[in-house]
Amino acid sequence: MNRLFEIVYVLLSKGRVTAKELSERFEVSQRTIYRDIDALSVAGIPVYTEKGKGGGISLLPGFTLNQSLLTEKEQEEIISALQALEAVKPKEMTQALTKLSAVFNTKAVNWIDVDFSDWGREDNELFSKLKTAIFDKIVVVFDYYSAKGEKTNRSVEPMQLFFKHRAWYLKGFCLSRQNIRLFKLTRMKNLIFTEQCFNERSSSMILSEALQNEKNYNYIELRLKIAPEMAYRVYDEFEPHNIKKLSDGNFISTVVFPEDEWMYGYIMSFGDYIEVLEPVHIREFIQERLKKALKKYI
Repeated sequence: MNRLFEIVYVLLSKGRVTAKELSERFEVSQRTIYRDIDALSVAGIPVYTEKGKGGGISLLPGFTLNQSLLTEKEQEEIISALQALEAVKPKEMTQALTKLSAVFNTKAVNWIDVDFSDWGREDNELFSKLKTAIFDKIVVVFDYYSAKGEKTNRSVEPMQLFFKHRAWYLKGFCLSRQNIRLFKLTRMKNLIFTEQCFNERSSSMILSEALQNEKNYNYIELRLKIAPEMAYRVYDEFEPHNIKKLSDGNFISTVVFPEDEWMYGYIMSFGDYIEVLEPVHIREFIQERLKKALKKYI
């Protein structure tokens, strides 16, 4: 059944294909493909074949996919996926969701909602604007604040909205740095669309640059002792198998982070409720940071 559905999808996408192309795609014999075509015809799908040069397998013009090709579970999964997209505010998803709910005769359960704004702020439009820029391949310009608080103006070819470690990022090709970069959405300000469009970069180039960026990070394993007062953060921010609760209520947590300014800021955000046990050089660096901070209050 899955292959039959995929054959219809291929025909809808490409218009006309040969039995050889389908057999190679699905790794079956051409005879099996022709049996599948017969099965589709029996099921009422207007599929037909033409022999000779320029011939092949195709669907009658104007054919649309009937819900009977999908199981009830597959229909529910499609509706759920559309709801997830609707939750991130693309307006066209609501229309598509309404239509498919009617076609499938399925009531859409409102199972997810996403709010990208901070408490007390309304900035949901950023996500929607970036989605538009990605689909329309529009170069965007924005002010960006680094982990050190440095402000730069960036011109970026947006590629993907990326969720990592409880935060949303924009993955894109930075024209200023001539490389793939991740930009945390909460640090992006004053986003504007330019009149410049871009061509999609090859997947091999993106993979090569992504791997290079990954190599540029110096990842380090931290062993942390965290006070009971921060229990809510321990369970929110660390994996259960990396948490050990001691008899005195303290926690020992192990985590792997890139060694950069963000990491130091993250550690210090726990105040005096955290102690770096290992590695020693990070422990010593935090000590120096705290000494410098203390001098400002003496």
